[in-house]
Amino acid sequence: MAGGAREVVTLQLGHFAGFVGAHWWNQQDAALVRPADGKEPPGELCPDVLYRTGRTVHGQDTYTPRLILMDLKGSLSSLKQEGGLYRDKQLDAAIAWQGKLTTHKEELCPKNPYLQTLGSAEGVLSSDGVWRVKSIPNGKGPLPLTTAKTPKPLMPTEGSIRVWSDFLRVHLHPRSICMIQKYNHDGETGRLEAFGQGESILKEPGYLEELEDRLHFYVEECDYLQGFQILCDLHDGFSGVAAKTAELLQDEYSGRGVIAWGLLPAPYSLGEPQKNIYRLLNTAFGLVHLAAHSSLVCPLSLGGSLGLRPEPPVTFPHLHYDATLPFHCSAILATALDTITVPYRLRSSPVSMVHLADMLSFSGKKVVTAGATIPFPSGQSLPDTLVQLGGATPWIPLSACGDPSGACCFAQSVVLRGLDRACHTSQLTPGTPLPSPLHACATGEEVLAQYLQQQQPRALSSSHLLLTPCKVAPPYPHLFSSLSQQAESIPVFGALCSSSSLHQTLGGLARELTKLDLRRWASFMAAGVEQDDLEEMLQELYSLAQCYQDGSGLMD
Repeated sequence: MAGGAREVVTLQLGHFAGFVGAHWWNQQDAALVRPADGKEPPGELCPDVLYRTGRTVHGQDTYTPRLILMDLKGSLSSLKQEGGLYRDKQLDAAIAWQGKLTTHKEELCPKNPYLQTLGSAEGVLSSDGVWRVKSIPNGKGPLPLTTAKTPKPLMPTEGSIRVWSDFLRVHLHPRSICMIQKYNHDGETGRLEAFGQGESILKEPGYLEELEDRLHFYVEECDYLQGFQILCDLHDGFSGVAAKTAELLQDEYSGRGVIAWGLLPAPYSLGEPQKNIYRLLNTAFGLVHLAAHSSLVCPLSLGGSLGLRPEPPVTFPHLHYDATLPFHCSAILATALDTITVPYRLRSSPVSMVHLADMLSFSGKKVVTAGATIPFPSGQSLPDTLVQLGGATPWIPLSACGDPSGACCFAQSVVLRGLDRACHTSQLTPGTPLPSPLHACATGEEVLAQYLQQQQPRALSSSHLLLTPCKVAPPYPHLFSSLSQQAESIPVFGALCSSSSLHQTLGGLARELTKLDLRRWASFMAAGVEQDDLEEMLQELYSLAQCYQDGSGLMD
């Protein structure tokens, strides 16, 4: 690991987590390629934090995500579980066994046109069964999206995307994908829909040993492991898988950071009472258990509420998206995630996962909210843009915890990326009266720090200003209403906040659950949760809510 990267192991647990993860890894992969014009500043983010180097049996160098991914039977579509970079299992069997070999094959899912084009653009499968990756300009990552000899890959259509692997452009290591065969991804039966079901999966020796084996594989090759980031579905049974995974990480890797990103798709309907009750219970159990076993927990959703009453999905001034499409929702959440995780992915920074979590989670406040402005307005100076915002919250809430306006912020970590350096400070002619104190700042870092101090004077604030933009090259969907064509990078403003708004959100969740007659939902309890577990969870949820009182009043 060049430069002593502080490695992170990523765990993706669930199908919506797979959608967010596919966009996330596509964005990381696009960032590995140097633009032809050489304008992008190199070196701010360290890809070795997330990626590992390796070598195939034929001596070919590889660069793959340090990733463990769990999903259900039927969720991979045309993607091979063992990936395409290393020797096929069939070839290994043929070498080990000299006798007669009988092959039984299932009918393969056809690749959509995007994946077909992507495969022809990035490499070829040679006659000896080895994936030959073509030369890469900087030795890492995919080919540029367009070269003199390579056509631009087709943009996948929304109709062609059924699962997350339909638009994943990154090669995965054979140890990345772990399939849960006892539950089905499709259909109305055999679903992983309750917290207790998810917990029970990692109580089975087979799945537990497989997870532990994969963790050991990645961890033992790290020099400076800083921790684990968990991207998990919070609304279904993967909430229980994530809870047991976090407990395992806490026990096995004490002292390392564990940051959990609990993902919820939007929207949902009042016409599906069982799904809504299960979603509420899974979310509550997940938040409580993840808070107990993680350094930090952040729900991420474009929905307006974590509770039973549905609220409209959030809107962005410069984005047009379809909230019913996981392909769209996950792209926005991945873009926010790519920005708010910047502090522990910097090439040179004293901030680690543990330090970030400690700053935000003091006094038991393990749950935080996220927000982002996507894209952040450009074309004028940063002081001018921030002054125009006035006293309004400068980002859109992305944790389904209500409007943060007027809430007390206890601590926040803020990242602004992708603005030209010339726009960081005031562009007024010397001698012109200054519209605000922000216009007197000498650097962009000072502008951002002073703005945060003005907005939340009592909060403990940390901020980072990066020149590197966020990558949104295809297959990222075209969501930007202000751009006539698909942009390949955008500026983004993102934040993690420990806020008094969580007092009402978490308390509201507990009150809704207290009012439920769970005898009507005995199937949820039968999946492995007992009445004592429910009562303990409710008490811990109320206790979590109490941590976020700002002293202005009691929980109603």
